[in-house]
Amino acid sequence: MGAIGILWLRQIRRYLRSRARMVGSLGQPVLFLLAFGFGFGPVFARAGEGDYLAFVAPGIIAMGILFTATFSGIEIIWDRQFGFLRETLVAPVPRLTIVLGRTLGAATVALIQGCIVFAITLIAGFRVRELTLLPVALLFMFLIALLFTAIGTAVGSVLRDMQGFQLIMNFLVLPLFFFSNALFPEAGLPAPLRLVVRLNPLTYGIAGVRGALGAAHGLALLADFAVLGTLALLVLGIAAFLFSRIEV
Repeated sequence: MGAIGILWLRQIRRYLRSRARMVGSLGQPVLFLLAFGFGFGPVFARAGEGDYLAFVAPGIIAMGILFTATFSGIEIIWDRQFGFLRETLVAPVPRLTIVLGRTLGAATVALIQGCIVFAITLIAGFRVRELTLLPVALLFMFLIALLFTAIGTAVGSVLRDMQGFQLIMNFLVLPLFFFSNALFPEAGLPAPLRLVVRLNPLTYGIAGVRGALGAAHGLALLADFAVLGTLALLVLGIAAFLFSRIEV
């Protein structure tokens, strides 16, 4: 097994060993699912928009992925402070290999987290309209995980303390989630807010997951995939560059 595979498995083992982290990271998505899915459901239905749970569930799934993926960058700061990162960087492998292994491992962890949230939405009453498009939804979920893991890696590579990481994440992650199409439809929003939503990369990931789970076909899914995939590769390249400049 190559260095990328070893680092990938290391990230997954970290996640599986931390049961408190596994359970704790589910708290916020479940809270939002119950509060918004069932709290706003009757209002959404009376407005003639249909089943709100069917609308919001993909956004909650993306939420579970988003927070887990982005906060994976904390591990870089943690490893730097305790010397583990130095041991990794002195290994006879390129830093690009290291960042790819860590990023793919953390993205896989975030995807697992998203799948758990997906299972919870099914228990809550959400239904997939066409099972043949489920792999497409999983692909979009992985791209969301890859994009925001890369963002977390980029941020973690330039910061040295966890307090700074928490501050930046609160000003980045929460706005990305709330100013997306996760909790409310884009149609009918004021023009400035609609522009912000369309510039948000998470919007395209949620639209892809929602379209796949809702049995949507055609150019819309391809456009969402193109935008999200391009951004994921671009940010991954930036994260690799910043990680290569780390000094420990």
